[in-house]
Amino acid sequence: MKILKRVLFVIVGIVILALVVALFVKKDYAVEREVTINRPEPEVFDFIKHVKNQDQYSVWNNMDPAMKKSYSGTDGTVGFKYSWESTKKNVGKGEQEIVKITEGDRIDMKLRFKEPFDAEDDAYMTTEAIGADKTKVKWGFTGKMAWPMNLIMLCMKMEEMIGKDLQSGLDKLKTTLEK
Repeated sequence: MKILKRVLFVIVGIVILALVVALFVKKDYAVEREVTINRPEPEVFDFIKHVKNQDQYSVWNNMDPAMKKSYSGTDGTVGFKYSWESTKKNVGKGEQEIVKITEGDRIDMKLRFKEPFDAEDDAYMTTEAIGADKTKVKWGFTGKMAWPMNLIMLCMKMEEMIGKDLQSGLDKLKTTLEK
């Protein structure tokens, strides 16, 4: 009985320590990548503001070719929603909504993940003319993990995980638009 009490005490101690550590672990994350595309800025912006075009460059949109997709609203305008549902665990279920467009500059989107976990993140894409036929495109994500779930931020390297997918998507966007 004495050993059982000690084991229980150690387990409770570890849980309490983890919860205290989680108080000091950052809860926010932000990841951004960029690419320069050899096309005029208005042409690039017009392409990226249409969410359906993400099928041509987003790593996430191509993870499950059999996923169910549905749309509501007018693509390329505020309020447009794209929903997805997949049986693949790494794709899950969720929606993306255009929440703000600053024409020729920035598109802000809200991502709502429903499965395999509940989360809400912000995504954005910006364009900047850096020449007559050159455009810098930035793609970024920001999010929050509530306490005590933020503890997994110690193990997950969001910058690497999301960053490589963003860069891969931007590189594919560059190839698509420069054809």
